Amino acid sequence: MFPDDGITKGDLGAYYEALAPVILPHLKGRPLTMERYPAGIGAKGFWQKDVSKGFPAWLQRVGIPHKDGIVNYPVVPDLPSLMWVTNQNTITHHVWISRVPDLMHPDLCVFDLDPSKDDVKSVRGAAVGLRDLLDKLGLPSWIKTTGGKGFHIVVPVDGKTSVGDVVRFANAVGTFFVSLAPDQLTQEFSKIDRRGRIYIDTGRNGYSATFAAAYTVRARAGAPVSAPCTWDEVERGKVSPDSFNVRNMPARIAKVGDLWADLHKRGRSLKQPLEKLKRLSGR
Repeated sequence: MFPDDGITKGDLGAYYEALAPVILPHLKGRPLTMERYPAGIGAKGFWQKDVSKGFPAWLQRVGIPHKDGIVNYPVVPDLPSLMWVTNQNTITHHVWISRVPDLMHPDLCVFDLDPSKDDVKSVRGAAVGLRDLLDKLGLPSWIKTTGGKGFHIVVPVDGKTSVGDVVRFANAVGTFFVSLAPDQLTQEFSKIDRRGRIYIDTGRNGYSATFAAAYTVRARAGAPVSAPCTWDEVERGKVSPDSFNVRNMPARIAKVGDLWADLHKRGRSLKQPLEKLKRLSGR
């Protein structure tokens, strides 16, 4: 699966089996898009949402209307499902921010910090700055590495806020945050328009949008993992976006456990934070 690193499909399966107790709570109930590489990352892979044909009857799925009809997304609540998905050469699990049965009310709000270049110091600073802004709004936040060049910052939501309101809140936070340092931060989707700045991506919050799940492996050399970390580790420069991988992650879990274990218990309404943001921005 990772030819330059000697990491096989068996190794990938062993990783997901070993870490299933910490992975599954973050997958359970979430529609899943599989990022599959039948010939490993040395060849072209593809993303798959629909599991209508050729899939076992016991695999949980949820039918979601799309413009071309119903898409039957897989849902992974248990070890057999996780191992079956892995056996399809799925390297990365991309999940929704909401869970069945209520997909219209997310339990997460996600900010994806994507630097235009490898500049770990700057993206760490941006992450801490966004955390501080969220703190001012009364919202605790959690952070994980992306396994690429940036970080994901997640705010647990109460599950009663509509997906539209989550989108509006995330966009408003992103807009205000960028206004604080427009020479360093941007919301420009096009890479050519970012001009070296860090992209504050709030697009992970739309209906049917996805983000890389906690502890999932990324399809990059070295088999990096998108792993939860602490704010202290980020501030002290102990963790970089690509610090963790399939080889060092089991020891990491044995040492620190699941740093996001209580996240789902901390969901907040976004109503008052949005009012605070309006006052901060003078709107």
